[in-house]
Amino acid sequence: QVQLVESGGGLVQAGGSLRLSCAASGRTFSMDAVGWFRQAPGKEREFVAAIRWSGSITYYADSVKGRFTISRDNAKNTVYLHMNSLKPEDTADYYCAATYYSGSYSKDYQYRYWGQGTQVTVSS
Repeated sequence: QVQLVESGGGLVQAGGSLRLSCAASGRTFSMDAVGWFRQAPGKEREFVAAIRWSGSITYYADSVKGRFTISRDNAKNTVYLHMNSLKPEDTADYYCAATYYSGSYSKDYQYRYWGQGTQVTVSS
């Protein structure tokens, strides 16, 4: 099993930046990838970004390309989501998730383990 704990959410003005962290513990050596998803009130959960646990391949939703960067520190078993040029429409609860399987990284059903989420609010 893998345990995930997110942190770093908060309130920020439009155009500002935040860095979210996802600390993983447990069977991290078996993970294939970690992804970030978000869910705004009244909306479905959507993919934000993902990173392979080995190597440096990353994936992004079109809505965040060029503004968000996903990275990882394997020594700390932590994945980061650097969010720049934030917009009010980025307001959501952000969740990190881990999968042991390769492929379909933008699909939430691919991920077995989920964190509790961290709230991001972007004011206009």
